[in-house]
Parts: sequence; C-alpha cells; structure tokens
Amino acid sequence: MEAVPVWLRERRTGVGRPAERSRAEVTAAAITLADREGLAAVSMRRIAAELGTGPASLYRYVDSRDDLLDLIVDEVAAGYRLPAPGGPWLPGLLEVSRQGRELMLRHRWLPELVLTRSTLGPNGTDVLEHVLAVLAGHPAAAGRKLEAFAVMTTLTAALALHEMNAGSGARQRQAAYLSHVIAAGRHPHLTAALTGGPLPAPPPFEDTVSRVLVGLLGE
Repeated sequence: MEAVPVWLRERRTGVGRPAERSRAEVTAAAITLADREGLAAVSMRRIAAELGTGPASLYRYVDSRDDLLDLIVDEVAAGYRLPAPGGPWLPGLLEVSRQGRELMLRHRWLPELVLTRSTLGPNGTDVLEHVLAVLAGHPAAAGRKLEAFAVMTTLTAALALHEMNAGSGARQRQAAYLSHVIAAGRHPHLTAALTGGPLPAPPPFEDTVSRVLVGLLGE
C-alpha cells in the first residue's frame, strides 16, 4: 500500500480518555530533545517521557520514528524569514542558502537528515515555492529549476556539516595521513598538488554555492 505522508493523515482519536497532547507538542518535544542530546536520542519512548505520557499515546499523532523525523525537519523550515522575491535571481537564492545554513548550525542534527532523507512537508513546500518565484523570470526549464533547489539544499547541508566537523580533529587526522601518503611516494599527482605551493584557503560558503548555482543555471 502506498505510504501516506504524516501531514495527510487524520489524527487518531483513540479510545477512552481524550488526547492530552497535539502533534505540534510532539514535534516541539522531539526538536528540543534532538537539540539537547542529538538525533540518536529521538525515539517514541524518549519523546513520551519528555511529555510526561506513555509511548502508546504518541501513536495518536505519528506512526513511527520516521514520522517524527519528517515532522522535525519540516518544522525547522518554518524558521526561514525570506524577503519577497524581486531583483536578480542569484542573490535571492543565496539568501535562501544563507538562512538554511544558519538553521543547520542552530540545529546541528539537521544536515544529516537533509542529506539522508527526502522530506518535503508544508513548510518545506513554502521554501520551494519561494525559490521557484525567485526563478520565475529565469529561462531555464522547470526541471532544471527543481534540480537547482535540490542541489542547493544538499550542498548547503554538506557545507554546514563540514563546518561543524572542522573542530572535531578530522582535519588533523586527514593532514597526518596525507603526510604519510606524500612520504610513501606512490601518488605523484597528489603529492605535486599538495607540495606545489601554499594551498588556497577554502572558499567562503557563498562563493561555493554561487559557483554551483551559476554552473547549473547560467549567469
């Protein structure tokens, strides 16, 4: 049977006592828990404990943890504060990307879900509508515009995740291994690239996103 998105399902009324919570409260509790303890902590049992109820009561609002994850991703998308479309398309898309990055750095679990799940609920649909409005006068085909939205969202998540991991020691470990590779002498092209002079600093976030979007959509 075809899966029905959580936003299109009617809430179960249950039997016996009336519902004490709402889907919005369940979603807010899941976001609070994920912000505090990370995505792995988000479970039906833990959310129920946060709300002071039993896990079974949550099934009035969601069918599974997957529903919880879809709900929290879309709820965070309500945090965009996007200006009315107008002017050149590239600054308009960069503003979407900038705000997406800020939301991901605030909710550090979000990039992982953006990169691993395809979730588009009411708030995410509003963001997509905004992007298409920004691109309304662009000559690209509709499919290319949708592709640009998907690529921009994925790239924003990847760059935010890389930024968050910068202080984790991963770069130091990578540098140590590359030093070993250079000393071993079996990768001449890589050695030449790494030893041919000072490596350029990583480009600013917006520069990377701009170059990708221009590559997809043109000047």
